[in-house]
Amino acid sequence: MPELPDVAAYLVALEPRVLGARLTGIRIASPFLLRSVDPALGEVFGKKIVGLRRVGKRIVFAMDNDVFVIIHLMIAGRLHWKDVPAARIPGKLGLAAFDFPTGTLLLTEAGTKKRAALHLVRGEVALAAHDAGGIDPLGADLATFRSVLTRESHTVKRSLTDPRFFSGIGNAYSDEILHRARLSPVKLTPKLDDDEVARLHTATQATLREWIERLSAEARKAFPEKVTAFRPEMAVHGRYGKPCPACGAPVQRIVHADDETNYCARCQTGGQLLADRALSRLLHTDWPKTLDELKASG
Repeated sequence: MPELPDVAAYLVALEPRVLGARLTGIRIASPFLLRSVDPALGEVFGKKIVGLRRVGKRIVFAMDNDVFVIIHLMIAGRLHWKDVPAARIPGKLGLAAFDFPTGTLLLTEAGTKKRAALHLVRGEVALAAHDAGGIDPLGADLATFRSVLTRESHTVKRSLTDPRFFSGIGNAYSDEILHRARLSPVKLTPKLDDDEVARLHTATQATLREWIERLSAEARKAFPEKVTAFRPEMAVHGRYGKPCPACGAPVQRIVHADDETNYCARCQTGGQLLADRALSRLLHTDWPKTLDELKASG
């Protein structure tokens, strides 16, 4: 799922292409995409985009008639720009096309689960209803960060990725943040000491800023056509079995449903392996508890 740095890069790429431009039309190819009925699509045809925003992981077009167009990419939704007016919507993956005089913004979604969503709302109050309420992690001071992080008792990974707590952080960047902070993803937030909270606060802001800067620089050169949660420059996310860039130990993982948490046991858990629910049930007492046991079993 595109997260805060990815959405920021999309906004950087969209600004010179659509800000101030008239949206001549929206073509919908999938009946599952449009999730609202009022305002109607036609109310934004011919209207000018006067602002671009991020609301959580959503991209928002502010129109000049106080209507907001909200694009939620979810897991597999992606945007593509074509320097051709009224470009064809891809047959298999295409969901919609946003038409402008100078080109076309295409919305696609890979896979069979249609989760991407398009909403139109009228006014700031209606727009705010699409905000889960999480704070901007880049603007939060340490005291605010600590208050939100420890509001409820959860694992630190769950708290970081809860949109009610923090805006825009998902599975990929939470892995990177926790690795930089040298914290276990399953440590409970009430058990974090002051130093750990401070490290996490610093790591959160540094990680997000670095990736926003990197991806936005790329987006200024070319529209981000290949947005992915798996990047070779990442430290642990999507790098199961590969060496940790800090210590060289193999990156570990925990798999739960559709999500995978990656971490370094040496840097983050004192050498302890976190139980993968499926494999630990299968192996029972044969499940290795430490990196040393893992090496011995191999």
